Amino acid sequence: MSALAVDPLWPRAGGWPAWSAHEDRETDAATAVIVGVPTWRTSLSPTAAHTTPAAVREALRRYSPTLLGPPPVDLTSVLRILDAGDVADPDGADGEERAAARVHEISGSADLVIALGGDNAATVPVARGAQATGLITIDAHFDLRDGISNGSPVRRLVEGGLDPTRVVQVGIADFANSAAYARRAADLGITVITLDELRSRPEADVVTEALSIAGGGDADSDPGGIHLDIDVDVCDRSVAPGCPASVPGGLSADTLRRLARALARDPRLRSADIVEVDAASDAPDARTVRLAALCVLDLLAGLARRPRGSA
Repeated sequence: MSALAVDPLWPRAGGWPAWSAHEDRETDAATAVIVGVPTWRTSLSPTAAHTTPAAVREALRRYSPTLLGPPPVDLTSVLRILDAGDVADPDGADGEERAAARVHEISGSADLVIALGGDNAATVPVARGAQATGLITIDAHFDLRDGISNGSPVRRLVEGGLDPTRVVQVGIADFANSAAYARRAADLGITVITLDELRSRPEADVVTEALSIAGGGDADSDPGGIHLDIDVDVCDRSVAPGCPASVPGGLSADTLRRLARALARDPRLRSADIVEVDAASDAPDARTVRLAALCVLDLLAGLARRPRGSA
């Protein structure tokens, strides 16, 4: 990234303090912790997604942490935002255990854990580490494949004990799935909101339905909470060329960002991942990585807008 202008009146996002294993949850400000989970070795498509967490951190510096309001609010003045670095080599059984253990440790001092993938395989250890009891995916694909890959996280989480009736999949697209996996989702009782349905309904209604189904109760009665999987390949290929599986006609960037922000306002959402971006194959202007960075900021904006005392 080229040198950025320095202006003391225009703060930049990113560059947040390091998280420590000895952090305590503070009561005066909600805490968000960023962690890199650079999975890539089991991807069904060639990818260098392990390079993405560093690229997203760099892209964050292009943006301000300011919500315009009114009134305008600097996120760093109302949130405690920390960065836990990356989990080393999170693929494979041992790597997944390390990643899940790190997320579990972080969640003890965080109101929201934001994991930077990596491919979609990262969803398994992140959701497990956060002890999620509900799952919302924003994804073009069911991710119910057999085996262990970036195409199987939803199936693996369900087989690991996640109640499939508390799984909501938003953005599932035509020509990106098979009838067999559609039947598998239906047989499991997963709620599917297709891309076409998403476009025909008010977004607020979709958000409310997804949170109600995945939440299964209030935050106090369900300490595990909801995990949100943001698979950027749900987006149109013009805005997400760095996603190997993105297709023309996908979701718009602004819709993805609105959904992320709206979902993060709910205190039952305890963890999220942003996955399937391959920084090494992005457009020259890094538009996919920049979109992933803005999704981080939108998740933080949603956290900042939670009702006081709920985070």
